[in-house]
Amino acid sequence: MFARVSQIAGVLAVAGALATPVAAKDKLVINSYGGAYEQIHRKLVIEPFMKKYDVDVQVITAYSADALAQLRAQKAAPQFDVIHFSGGQEVVAAREGLISAIKAEELSNGKDLYPFATEGLSRGEGPVHAVAAIGLLYNKDKAPKKPARWADLWDPAYKDHIVLTDLSNSYGLLGFLMLNKVKGGDIKNPDPGFDAVKGLLGSSVVVSTSPEMQQNFAQNDAWIAPYAQDYAYTLRKAGLPIEFVQGAEGTPAVYLTANLVANRPNQDLAKKFIDFSLSPEVQAGWATELRYSPTNKATKLDDTVAKEVVYGEQAVSGLMRFDPVAVDAARASLVERWKKLIAR
Repeated sequence: MFARVSQIAGVLAVAGALATPVAAKDKLVINSYGGAYEQIHRKLVIEPFMKKYDVDVQVITAYSADALAQLRAQKAAPQFDVIHFSGGQEVVAAREGLISAIKAEELSNGKDLYPFATEGLSRGEGPVHAVAAIGLLYNKDKAPKKPARWADLWDPAYKDHIVLTDLSNSYGLLGFLMLNKVKGGDIKNPDPGFDAVKGLLGSSVVVSTSPEMQQNFAQNDAWIAPYAQDYAYTLRKAGLPIEFVQGAEGTPAVYLTANLVANRPNQDLAKKFIDFSLSPEVQAGWATELRYSPTNKATKLDDTVAKEVVYGEQAVSGLMRFDPVAVDAARASLVERWKKLIAR
């Protein structure tokens, strides 16, 4: 009788254990940008974070403009916990209450970030976790000399070997705004830039996409182009002798931000994810894999990588940012005017 009671008790215990629900893992929903970027994002951030904190991270591919549109549409019940932007949309998202403010002291890596990376926190924006600097790409084997300034684009030494990028490309737009600035203009007054570019059109090629940029350096004897440091690395991997130079007048850049979405229940976990993205180890990985510049001053890079990105106090001091709200407001008119200019 005792044995039977024990057997029954054992069966009930097993049944009870089977009936007990297994606790679900915490979950985050984030966006990434697809392609090679998303592959590296998973390798450096997403998968290590899931392993460290034993959580699930769902990734939805959504580029910045689409991500902002989704946040707006889902404002009452957003699906994202962390949203990444690369086009300045965090400024708009913060103003519209779509993202929540983060205090620097809530991030263990906050104290080590360069000032430009935390400047937006006071406005409710997320921190900058990586930078794609815009400068001058040049063919070190063919160009008669190494450029040093944006103004060198008008040096006769480079005539007939210049590549310009269409303004529908973010890198091209920032490059144009820098040329306009060098010539004395600003976002509200792009005339100096367009006049200066008009003078270059007779001795340059205009491209719209990155593959076209590569084709011109590989096949069409291009020597110099305003473009991004990460793409200089892409060209070198393709076997081309291309180097990146910061123009002495300043270095505009694409600032990649990680933002805390408002009205979500697991913001503490989301902050940990953002903080993880800011660690020196992760940022060294971005620099090594894609040649993005780190925003954490504690990041250590080997000499080869350090020479190919904007790295260190002195180099970072040259970074500048055009007002993303003003740029977004002017974008359509600038692109339309550009199209008319190059169609002549």
